[in-house]
Amino acid sequence: MRGRDIAQKEVSAIAAQEPRLNEEIAIDECRLIDFDGNQMGVFSIDQAQSIADAAGLDLVEIAPNADPPVCRVMDYGKFKYDQAIKAKQARKNQTKIEIKEMKFRPKIDVGDYQTKKKHVLRFLSAGNKVKITIMFRGREMVHPEQGLSILERLADDLKDVAVIENQPKMEGRNMHMLIAPLPQSAKKKESGKGGKEASSEPAEASSDN
Repeated sequence: MRGRDIAQKEVSAIAAQEPRLNEEIAIDECRLIDFDGNQMGVFSIDQAQSIADAAGLDLVEIAPNADPPVCRVMDYGKFKYDQAIKAKQARKNQTKIEIKEMKFRPKIDVGDYQTKKKHVLRFLSAGNKVKITIMFRGREMVHPEQGLSILERLADDLKDVAVIENQPKMEGRNMHMLIAPLPQSAKKKESGKGGKEASSEPAEASSDN
């Protein structure tokens, strides 16, 4: 059982390195694991290579620091190919989180506010973070509280579907806040209330209105 445990633990690390194969293995003896992961015992390296050759497979050193080192009989080319396919599939299945941006003016009217909020909801329902930007112009800079009021209002409107990741912060003539979607477990409590409302709206990454 010890050999099987070593094989199961070590073979998963082969894809992340380039182990020594066949004639490259410069040791006197090894603990040999067969193609099915069963321990065969301790063999001289010549005997182990002969067993691998007879099966038309490779001898792969999977635990060089063990005493004695552990080698496994396997089709190394097929193993590397399968690992590459699995890695490609894993990358394909990863959810890509993007940061969208929605721009507001401090004196935005009710209609524009509702429209922009729906776009923000759509971004959140797609799993994206959203950077909310309040743009100040001219004398509006003397009333930053107006922009802060909009951010606080938006955060309250979206509290069931989003969380504030970065609190409101003034940078130059703009005020920013970053919000992120709540985990799915929290969203289920609202039965997708925000996502349905936003799905009927066209895409918009940002607006200067």
